[in-house]
Amino acid sequence: MQGETASEPRALGLCPDRLERIDGWMRANVAAGKVAGLSVMLARGGKTAFFRTHGRADIARDKPFAPDTIARIYSMTKPLTSVAVMMLYEEGRFQLDDPITRFLPEFSDLRVLTGGNRAKFESEPARRLITIRDLLTHTSGLTYGFMEATLVDALYRQNGVDFGEAQEAGLAEVVGRLARQPLLAQPGAEWNYSVATDVLGHLVAVVSGQDFADFLRERVIAPLGMVDTDFFVPADKLPRLAANYSLFRDRTLKLYDDAVDSRFANPPACPSGGGGLVSTAADYMRFCRFLLRRGELEGTRLLGRKTVDLMLTNHLDGDLAAMGQPRFSETAYTGIGFGLGFSVMLDPARAQIVGTPGEVAWGGLASTAFWVDPAEDLAVVLLTQLIPSSALPLRRELRVLTYAALVD
Repeated sequence: MQGETASEPRALGLCPDRLERIDGWMRANVAAGKVAGLSVMLARGGKTAFFRTHGRADIARDKPFAPDTIARIYSMTKPLTSVAVMMLYEEGRFQLDDPITRFLPEFSDLRVLTGGNRAKFESEPARRLITIRDLLTHTSGLTYGFMEATLVDALYRQNGVDFGEAQEAGLAEVVGRLARQPLLAQPGAEWNYSVATDVLGHLVAVVSGQDFADFLRERVIAPLGMVDTDFFVPADKLPRLAANYSLFRDRTLKLYDDAVDSRFANPPACPSGGGGLVSTAADYMRFCRFLLRRGELEGTRLLGRKTVDLMLTNHLDGDLAAMGQPRFSETAYTGIGFGLGFSVMLDPARAQIVGTPGEVAWGGLASTAFWVDPAEDLAVVLLTQLIPSSALPLRRELRVLTYAALVD
């Protein structure tokens, strides 16, 4: 299915025939039953060069994946939460290397796991406090319970440290549970993908004095004109929500979350800054354009250009691979750094994928993805609903197809 009318690709430095390879790739993935449906939106120079949808948003109801289909973007929520944090930073509310205990005193007496088991773990005192910058860069020592790779992960699951859509406790309560668990690593020592951005959501609420979901809606989402982006789908928009599927070992799709009887049909008790939003391709492209325009979109400025530059800069000592042994994330590790809310391409040769140093990206649990390439004035949004995101190399394949179409 064709999306919105695209600008003439050649005028944007793109080869129309090579762009059509993306369409063929989309059709092939649907025909092979790898995904139910998907959309790809590509913009260059602020203009849409390609926007197509194929397949079904809901297999059982034979509903097509449309240009305005609403999808769960999960961890693509993190960049928006990071923008909210940096807006407060620009207001002089804190410095990035301030300890989070300035606002969240429950994190004062942290310990770091050294051994043991769930019944009795061994630990040592944290050598320093977690900073706001640690949370933004995932170097805080926190982790995710769903990884099921470490004892700390198990303690999260055992003690209700879960910011998912089924959580019945409020955001402050879950953060309080988190603060009572040991850290996986010393603050600043390792890069570990984690619930850090959920803590940032609570930090936004405490610093601003406003409910986090309301802050994000009123200060970020609404000003950017992201009309279909929220922590839940209201009843009048529910027919546009896609079903979410899992790809089983037999390579068949199984329903994970229904399009009508969805967990996202009601406001969550615990709005997740790390993974709680739904959105559309057009909405998220507005966010990408905001980044490309260094903090401004259509006359609305949320951040200063120097602040955006800081966010899009690698803040690690080297790449992710040099910062310990990452267990899981929405990106590769070698040749990839991390800024304040995004991965940052450092070296395409080391990353073994075509790209541009300085491009930023992230993805979500249901195989969604975006990247923004300032040097090429390029942004790409991929929406589908397939769990887990590691099931297929969709993001890497789309990246190659996209960059192959650049001809200017």
